[in-house]
Amino acid sequence: MLELKNISFAVNDGKDDLGIVKDVSFTVDDGKFIVITGPNGGGKSTLARLIMGIEKPTAGQIIFNGTDIAGMSITERAKMGIGYAFQQPPRFKGLTVRRLLSLAHGSELPEDQCCSYLTKVGLCSKDYLNREVDASLSGGEVKRIEIATLMARDLKLAIYDEPEAGIDLWSFTMLVESFKSMMKNRRESVIIISHQERIMQLADEIIVIADGKIRDRGPKNEIFPKLMGEFSEGCDFRGKEG
Repeated sequence: MLELKNISFAVNDGKDDLGIVKDVSFTVDDGKFIVITGPNGGGKSTLARLIMGIEKPTAGQIIFNGTDIAGMSITERAKMGIGYAFQQPPRFKGLTVRRLLSLAHGSELPEDQCCSYLTKVGLCSKDYLNREVDASLSGGEVKRIEIATLMARDLKLAIYDEPEAGIDLWSFTMLVESFKSMMKNRRESVIIISHQERIMQLADEIIVIADGKIRDRGPKNEIFPKLMGEFSEGCDFRGKEG
């Protein structure tokens, strides 16, 4: 279980402390699928980075399975079973897809197991095993490969920061299908930062973050219709990056 207790994060602009995340508290139960949404610039991606340890909170606690991890490094959190997928996944010239999956798993993976993970994210596995994770791959391909690497790990919590960013409609459709598959065979808890209606519809719970605070949260069936009502009234969640 993940529990955030009064988490805050501020940066200094040279004159004053600027609050990005402000006294946020919530719990993610084991095996739950949570979507965090809200206006860009509201602090969603910063919150995801705080959970992973990319940023350190200026106040509050992050409790993961009974341990306060707020002061732990990214590596320590990864060893506890937390995984993170970036908006723009890194590329590794000279590193093959098969090798990347094996590194994620922690030991050499047989070919059939690598193929299984790639098939789950909609890639024709034989065509990708020996390809390098470099600029020759499209944004959608790299995104799906990154999801496959998280699947190859024995995770307790997987965090996806705007997985739809920068990919084409076909790749996005395959991503949604990958998340649907994860829902059916769920083992780990999942947090997804997303604006996308089709991803929000998969959630057990939706959390709306605005101006660094929780504006609303609850079961999908309660929160999703409210958001659709805002969209129909011309409210736009898109703006500066958050």
